[in-house]
Amino acid sequence: MADVKRRDGPPEPKRPIADQVTDLLATAAGALAETAVRSVAKRARKTAAEKAPKPIKKAARAVAKAANSTGARAKKAKMAQRKKSTKRAAPRKSARRAKQSARK
Repeated sequence: MADVKRRDGPPEPKRPIADQVTDLLATAAGALAETAVRSVAKRARKTAAEKAPKPIKKAARAVAKAANSTGARAKKAKMAQRKKSTKRAAPRKSARRAKQSARK
């Protein structure tokens, strides 16, 4: 891999295997450290949310609900409009059937 010549520049010098392994481990350690930092930050957010006072939690839920409800209300209204336009009128009972059901 190190002996491959590039077309756009000078060929890469051949590196010792120890240096290649070191670079590989450094890259893996960086990725692992990044994952660890994200995990710790996620746990910290969850802990902070759990320890928040109830009024703050209630206010946060209300804000989230208000932000989501405008889209939900519009969707609900649109669905209701579709149902109205596609709903068929129920067939009327004949006079004879109406008398029979009134007798029962």
